[in-house]
Amino acid sequence: MTGQTTATAPPQLYGRRSRLRAVEGLLDRLASGGAVLAVTGEPGLGRTTLLHHAARTFTAGPVLHVRTDSTAPGRPYADLRVLQRSAGVPEKGVPETGAPKEDVTADTAAGDLLDALRATAAHAPLLVCVDDVHLWDPASRTALACAARRLHTAGRVGLLLSTRGPLARDFAGLPVLRLHPLSTADADALLDEATGGEVPPVLRADLLEEAAGNPALLLALLRRLSPAELSGERVPARPLADAAALTGVVGRCPGGTAWADADDLLLTVAAALREPDAEDVDAGLVQRALNGPALGRDPFPEALALTDGRVRFHSGLVRRAVHAGAAPDRRRAAHRALARAHEAAGHRLLALLHRAWAATGREPLLAEELSAAAATASASARLRSVAHARAAELTPQATLRADRRTDAAEQALLAGNSRHALRLLPEPPGEATPPAVRGRAELVRGIAERYDGPVADAHASLLSAARLLAGTAPARSAAATLAAADAAWAAGLMTECHGALAQDATDAGRDPDGPARDYRLGMRAALEGRFDAAEPHLRRVVGHALTGDRPESLLRSVAAALLLGDPASAVRAGTRALAAARNRGSGALEPRALEYLAYAELRAGWHAQARAHAEEGLRAAERAGQRNTAAHHHAVLALAASIEGEPDVVAGHVSAALATARRHGLAQAATLAHWAAARADLGRGRPLDAADRLGPLVRPGPRRGHFAVWMLAVPCYVEAAVLAGRPQEARPIVADLEVWAGLDADPHAPAQLLRCRALLAEPEDADELYLRALDLHEHTAGDFERARTELLYGKWLRRRRRLREARDRLGAALVGFERCGAGVWARQARGELRANGAAPSGEGPGALARLTPQQWRIARCVADGATNREVARSLSVSTRTIDYHLRNVYAALGVRSRVELARIVEQAEKSGARL
Repeated sequence: MTGQTTATAPPQLYGRRSRLRAVEGLLDRLASGGAVLAVTGEPGLGRTTLLHHAARTFTAGPVLHVRTDSTAPGRPYADLRVLQRSAGVPEKGVPETGAPKEDVTADTAAGDLLDALRATAAHAPLLVCVDDVHLWDPASRTALACAARRLHTAGRVGLLLSTRGPLARDFAGLPVLRLHPLSTADADALLDEATGGEVPPVLRADLLEEAAGNPALLLALLRRLSPAELSGERVPARPLADAAALTGVVGRCPGGTAWADADDLLLTVAAALREPDAEDVDAGLVQRALNGPALGRDPFPEALALTDGRVRFHSGLVRRAVHAGAAPDRRRAAHRALARAHEAAGHRLLALLHRAWAATGREPLLAEELSAAAATASASARLRSVAHARAAELTPQATLRADRRTDAAEQALLAGNSRHALRLLPEPPGEATPPAVRGRAELVRGIAERYDGPVADAHASLLSAARLLAGTAPARSAAATLAAADAAWAAGLMTECHGALAQDATDAGRDPDGPARDYRLGMRAALEGRFDAAEPHLRRVVGHALTGDRPESLLRSVAAALLLGDPASAVRAGTRALAAARNRGSGALEPRALEYLAYAELRAGWHAQARAHAEEGLRAAERAGQRNTAAHHHAVLALAASIEGEPDVVAGHVSAALATARRHGLAQAATLAHWAAARADLGRGRPLDAADRLGPLVRPGPRRGHFAVWMLAVPCYVEAAVLAGRPQEARPIVADLEVWAGLDADPHAPAQLLRCRALLAEPEDADELYLRALDLHEHTAGDFERARTELLYGKWLRRRRRLREARDRLGAALVGFERCGAGVWARQARGELRANGAAPSGEGPGALARLTPQQWRIARCVADGATNREVARSLSVSTRTIDYHLRNVYAALGVRSRVELARIVEQAEKSGARL
């Protein structure tokens, strides 16, 4: 054990903001008294770095920073003696050499330690950092725990200790700060800092997966890679996290034993937990494998926990190190013992899998048994994938090996791991490989790329799979063409989408599924603009949702209902698709079902429900590594936030959606994200920004948005262009909106069309157009679109001094916005009501009560960052009028800059003084 009084500057701490605040809180408390905090977590999560940070940043007094040397285990109280020596006070009661005195107890030693610390802290607060206290000798550890509980008697002394895994029994009851693995985003940021962001995407994903959020392991893996491997010029050896990397992070067992020399119990449990989906293992199974007495012996290994007859490792990283670091013959013996135990318990697939792990070289008979059991067993997709993959490794014949690797990839895809599925696929086969084998591999590749890759590549792979499978697997071939159409749709490739839907659509032999055939014919006719021909086919697809139970078919019902302008039926089909995906335990289909459901709810005007399902879907997509699906969820969340008035949230989701959409060619997600950003600008009174963003999206040309989405953004564009003083740019687009409204594909479109015409109409015509639009809104669900029409009509009436009518319309708009949680739009309605001379209910005096309603509206716009010109366009007045009012606002509030004004407005809003 060593002692020091300084610490080197630690590296940047990613994902530890809340933990740093907790440590800083402990340091702050030392100004008035003692404090103690125990930092726990598995090896490599940053316990030592956190203590170094505390030692480095504490400047109020001396720092004692001690760490155990695990390679030199000491005698009883040896570790405690080093701590006392670091304090500069002679040890009492704890001898320098030999055995401790008989009268030295933990309580006595703790008292001596407190005396030493009290003396050191006599003139200034003292911080004591004790790292890896789990490696202390038991006597020292017990004494330190006693001292920690009595630390308040030592004055201004802070004790910050770290320990691996759960807190030892000695320290029970002390305040605990647990470190958890980094999130994917934080681990990604750490990887970028360490490499300059130059790691190829595939290797990046593999590194993040292998490190599993452990920053020390991630950096260790990087150090083991050569520059050529890091740049992608050379393929690194597998596994990335081998025994050397794992044991380098984990270190040694308490007492100095290497994990590779761990006893049979540790190795057997580690081997059992290699089974997919296993977080713990039955103690009886381990006992039978070891052929020994019941578990629970004393001493029980500190690395293990035994609870309710189940055994597990405290640290997953330690488990991996034990298994990887053991000698090969010991590993194989453990797997053979577990195979016998599983066989006796009737677990045939697991028994065969452990036998396969114990095998060396090619074993065709065992591979055949394992592959057959994986194909027929009632087991998770992840377990079947592992079994097929191991069977492929034992298979000598190349074609059969490729077939079994494809089986493994298919199951990995069903389990929701697209990247792993791609890694499992066989190397590109030659022409001698049967078309059925090549076709299956291409089908898996295409579906995986559709979830997490360039969708144009997915489209090509899926069409190739359809051709290869046409002769031997017509149902799979038909599924491949439908998936190719989906990929082309996501990419905004209308011609390619139509082509995929047209392939052999009338061939009953290749397309035996009635709903699938109706879907093909209906979607194909819709893309051709023949909605009268499309409707009967799409109606049958929607009707199938009442009885169907296959998630893929139910998702097609969602798409068909949306094309028919029936969002309520789309929501019902989406709900059934989600339930079906969950019943099947499909990690791949659940995020996609949530995507379809959230989008259907958004189209139905149920924004709160859409947000809830999109948040859930985003988490599921990130777990499954489905970046394309995650991008769609980000786009839906951005649209929901643009209604609720959360500009930072909108910007975050738009940025995330576009980052993936640009890399993978997701035209649909990109269009939705841009629309969300523009709607947020419009809601905040920035019509010029909204018009500039939406113009290229809705006008004809190469930059026009996705063919099935851009029309939905036209009403926003028309409103923004008119409010920005550019109505001439919006007039040609209204003709496109008229065609869209006539297709009955969007229930809100007819009312939106009349609203847009009213915005562009002469005063004598606008009144009737607004009223007709409101009448049509009565027949559609959702409050948001109706409230927007009420707001625009109320503004129009107020400018014409029809104040009583304006008050009624603006009040109705406010109620509608509040009902659907559209906060930023509700503020617009309140501002209009104030300008109309009416105070909305609930408004009381505040810091800005001295302003007139018009001055308050201008102050709010300026505080949001709008220029005087933008405010003038938003309020339909001249820039000179805004200049005049703004000078009066400054004079009334005693401020001299827009920054000061923004600060006052923000404080007033937080206090609720002026809502």
